[in-house]
Amino acid sequence: MSAFQLAVSSEMVFTELPILDRVRRIHDLGFAVEIWSWHDKDLEALRATGATFTSMTGYLRGDLIDPQTADEVVRTAELSITAAETLGVSRLNLHTAELVDGQAARPRQRATGQMWLTAAKALQRIGELGARAGVTFCVENLNTIVDHPGVPLARAKDTLALVEGVGHPHVKMMLDLYHAQIGEGNLIELVRRCGDAIGEIQVADVPGRCEPGTGEISYPAIANALRDMGYTGTIGLEGWASGDSEAALERFRAAFT
Repeated sequence: MSAFQLAVSSEMVFTELPILDRVRRIHDLGFAVEIWSWHDKDLEALRATGATFTSMTGYLRGDLIDPQTADEVVRTAELSITAAETLGVSRLNLHTAELVDGQAARPRQRATGQMWLTAAKALQRIGELGARAGVTFCVENLNTIVDHPGVPLARAKDTLALVEGVGHPHVKMMLDLYHAQIGEGNLIELVRRCGDAIGEIQVADVPGRCEPGTGEISYPAIANALRDMGYTGTIGLEGWASGDSEAALERFRAAFT
C-alpha cells in the first residue's frame, strides 16, 4: 500500500478512449483522477463516474505576471471554484502565464520586478478566494527548455519564492518533478527545500514525459525522501504511457509503493 494518494491525469493515458471512459478506467484501477480544463467537459457526467478528483486547472485566461490580465486570472479562478465544487476537487492549478496548447500565449524572454509584484498580489487575492471556498490554489513550475518556452517565473525556485512570499495557507506549489528535472535537477534536495510549500507533486520521467521507470529519474529514491520528510499528500502522474496505459499505471504505482 502506498503512503501517498496516487492520482493520474486523464488527459494523458488511455488516449484512445473518450474522457469519461478514461476516468472510469483510472478509477477502476484504484487511482484518483486529475483533469486539465473543466469548461469543455460535462462535469455532472464526470461526477457520476464515482471517481475521486484531486486537481484541475484553476483559471481560464490571463497571466498572473501581467497587470493587464491578472484580474482575469482572479475572475476566472473564482469561476473555477464553482466548477471544482461539482467534482469535489480540493486543488486548483495555476501557471504564472497563460498556456494555449501548451505554449505561452504571450511569450516573454525575461522576468521583471513588476512581474514578481503583480503575481504576488494576484496570488494573495486568489488565496482569499480559496480560503472562503476551502480549496487550495497551486502554482505549477514548468520547464522553458523543452515544453514551455517564453513563460517567466516558471522554474521551481521561482514558484517556491512566490508561494513563500505570499505566505497564504491556500496558495501552495504544484511541484512538477518532470519539469524540475529538465530545468533544475537535484530533485531530492528540491523536495526537501520546498517542504510545507508543496500542495501536490506531479511526476513523469525524463526524457519523453512517460511513466516512472522509462528514463533517468530514480522515483523510488524520491519516494523514500518524501516518506522521510513526512509527506503523505497526492502524487499525480502527469505523463504519457510509453506503451500500454494499464501497464504504465502499474509502473507508476510500483515506484511509489
